[in-house]
Amino acid sequence: MPKLTTPEKILRAAHKLMDRHGADAVTMRRVAEAVGITPMAIYRHFPSREALLKRISDDSFASVAQDWSERASHPDVYKGLLQSMEQYLDYALTHPNLFDHAFSVRRDDARRFPEDFRDRQSPTLTVIADKLAEGMAQGLFRKLDPWDVAMTLWGLGHGLISLYRAGRFSYDERQFRVFYLQSLETVFDGIKP
Repeated sequence: MPKLTTPEKILRAAHKLMDRHGADAVTMRRVAEAVGITPMAIYRHFPSREALLKRISDDSFASVAQDWSERASHPDVYKGLLQSMEQYLDYALTHPNLFDHAFSVRRDDARRFPEDFRDRQSPTLTVIADKLAEGMAQGLFRKLDPWDVAMTLWGLGHGLISLYRAGRFSYDERQFRVFYLQSLETVFDGIKP
């Protein structure tokens, strides 16, 4: 296994801190301690704490997009979509701090719907929109705007996850998963021809 570079060590340490304790825990001092360098040395690789946090978010988007893409590649379009959206739930429950920072925190550089998404700047939602367009081309779904439907699915999934994590459901995780998937199926039923 190749030896990690200093920027890779910094990212790994910052990622661990954020995953375990949230964005507020990612300070240059704490990251430097974890890596074994001085806090000022971090600035040779990342110009600011915000740049480091943005990189973590970008990496989170890329990770989720990769998983979505793998699950969406299922030959059954419907199952691929459902599996991708279930992976979003898995990520939110397994990595709540990374999920929040990537998907729930207001940022100046966040992509905006519809223009940024239609320009395929979202590594995550592009997977869903493409799969929906494939299903529409096959006649599995009504011919609608795949980006609008993708945003609807994402909004439903994200909203339900946020409500669950805020304690608005009395369900345990298994019960919530069933409800979440049934809710998505309701939307899919609504777009069938």
